[in-house]
This record gives sequence, C-alpha cells and structure tokens, in this order.
Amino acid sequence: MEKDKNTTEKSANLICGRNPVIEALKSGANIDTVYINGNGGSLGVIRKLAKDRGVVVKDADDKKLSRLSDGASHQGVVAEGACGEYVTVEDILEVSRKKGTKPFIIICDEIEDPHNLGAIIRTAETSGADGVIIPKRRSASLNSTVFKTSAGAASYVPVARVSNLASCIDTLKDNGVWIYGTDASGADYTATDFTGGVALVIGSEGFGMSQLVQKKCDFMIKLPMLGKINSLNASVAAGIFMYEVLRQRQKP
Repeated sequence: MEKDKNTTEKSANLICGRNPVIEALKSGANIDTVYINGNGGSLGVIRKLAKDRGVVVKDADDKKLSRLSDGASHQGVVAEGACGEYVTVEDILEVSRKKGTKPFIIICDEIEDPHNLGAIIRTAETSGADGVIIPKRRSASLNSTVFKTSAGAASYVPVARVSNLASCIDTLKDNGVWIYGTDASGADYTATDFTGGVALVIGSEGFGMSQLVQKKCDFMIKLPMLGKINSLNASVAAGIFMYEVLRQRQKP
C-alpha cells in the first residue's frame, strides 16, 4: 500500500503535513522545532499545541518548507524531532556535584551552525565538560546534523536549552560558577586561572557574544592572533579554551 504523501517523513527526524504534526505534538513525541507558514485553521492549532509544550516555532516560507521536506507535501508545516532529550541547568550542575569537582560548563551564545554546535559538543565530551547550554532562539538545536557532527557525543553530554541566557548566567553565578567570555578584548587565555567553577561563553560565528551576555561575564579571555585572519571558527576556538581548562585541572 502506497504511503500517503501528506504523512511522508523525509527521515525519522522530520514530520511533514498538518495532521501528522498535530498527532506528533499530541502524543508527546520528542519534537525540537516546528517550521510553519501561516496562522489560521489547523496551523493555528499547531502553533498553540507547540507553545503549550514549549516547542520552538519558527516561521518559514514555502521555499524553505519544500527544501526541508525534500519535495514531499508539507501543507505549510514541518516538524523536526530532537535527537536527544534536553536537561535543566540544575541537571548540569548536579554532574559536578556527583563527581566532586568544580563545575565546567560551555555556554553557546547564538551558535546557529549545527556543524559548529556538534563539534563543540564533541570536544566538550572529550575534555570532560559537565554540559552545554544553548538558547531557545537563534541557535542550532539537537537535530540530526548536530548529532552526526558530534560523532555521537550528543548522547553523552547533557544539553540544556534555556529561554534567557542572562538569567541562566545569574543562576550559575549563584552556584559558584565564574563566567568567562571569549572576545578579542580579553586577557591571554593561558594567563587565566580556570581551576575554579568555569562556564566558557562561546559567541556566534559572525557577531560574537551578545551585549547583554557580555556584560554578565566575570572575565574576558582571548586567543593570540598572529596571522592576517583575526578570528577562528567558533568550534575550533572553543576547543582550545576547553583543553586549557582541562590542562590546568590536570596539573599535579
């Protein structure tokens, strides 16, 4: 029996069509993001269901929806499933408590490229970070590309998705975590003490950290730049900073 095109899934990670998306949201399926074009009728129902469940809703034109659905009939909506469960910030703080170590957390401030986020999660896992925090808006999420790029590390590294990074930072500070922003105006990272509770803030690929998040940082750190190019890929820079934290913590 031929599958109804309106229920076609491009992969196990995508759900296309109004009724399939409605049923997925009602069933409690692990939906990460709903891409939608329109407001009325059943699309309005989808928006409300997604909002009630705390699922991110992004407006998308027909061209983007067609690209996401690979030409399948999407009826104005495509839902993307998450490849992992999000945790809370408290869950991440609990990791270091159980290990008996100082917190070591990565904050990704508007890292929108899923390849970069996946690479950051991969290095976070290998360097012993307790978890990664991302914002709900203007950020890549735990989709299939992130999972693949992380080489499976997304299965092991707790990831929290928060509505307000600034408020999240205040919570971390209340729990003895120092916030280290990464910016060219900062101090040399090798001369910075990372032996206490650490949260490294990695800014977006094009614009760095947002002004509000930058103001919340306790310290600013930088990498030396000797060439004609004055910036590094976000995931590469993040990896250097993470391994400096690990190096200092492993000193006898």
